[in-house]
Amino acid sequence: MRNVVTIAGKELRTYFHSPIAYLVMALFAVLCGFFFYNLTAAYVIETFRMLEMGGMGAPPMNINENVIRPLFEGILTVVLLLLVPLITMRLYAEEKRSGTIELLLTSPLTDMQIILGKFLGALCLYVLLMVLAFLDIGLLFLYGNPAAKPLLANALGFLLYGGALLSLGMWISTFTKNQIIAGIVSFAVFLLLYVFDWVSAFSNGTVGRAMSFMALTTHFDNFAKGVIDLSDLVYYLSVIGLGIFLTARSVEALKGRA
Repeated sequence: MRNVVTIAGKELRTYFHSPIAYLVMALFAVLCGFFFYNLTAAYVIETFRMLEMGGMGAPPMNINENVIRPLFEGILTVVLLLLVPLITMRLYAEEKRSGTIELLLTSPLTDMQIILGKFLGALCLYVLLMVLAFLDIGLLFLYGNPAAKPLLANALGFLLYGGALLSLGMWISTFTKNQIIAGIVSFAVFLLLYVFDWVSAFSNGTVGRAMSFMALTTHFDNFAKGVIDLSDLVYYLSVIGLGIFLTARSVEALKGRA
């Protein structure tokens, strides 16, 4: 475990020794802040409008449903499709480009220790992005009364969703020494997994249901509602495990060619 943590620390330091971490965090902070402001402003305006009209028998607006859920489910899940490839594209591609992949493969560390260390380092950077998002959400607790339990479910779902993207992006990074290619292919795969659910809108057959189940966002919906479902947990953990497993197989293939 100590070796895994050591590699994770090295990967995290590498992110901050290059512009990647600062670029990703800046882009995420700006986009998250912009959409958070707009959703909050719309919520406040609509609340005052309803108060002026005396409610008109409508139920009171829910800050979780009108601000937090649209922010995470409708916006940030899309933003991550663009930003996660920036995090994962260098994990193995940079090692191959710089020629350090041979040293890495022949080191006394096991393949799985290296893979888990790289994944954990990328996940730590992703957690920093989550912290930026929840700093904005924290303002709602100062000036409003959002429900905390659904927010915790959102946080868990957001962590698992990001972990699934990171593991798949890490696997894709093993196929090329060009970071740009790794990033573009990762984005294409993520986008495909994102839109799989759209098939269910016009197909209720076996293929449509299967593609909907495979979609990353289908399983985020319950978390966004504040519900933690075992099937959704198993799905995301399975995708993370699959990405790590495929990465291990790709690394074995690299050893065979070395």
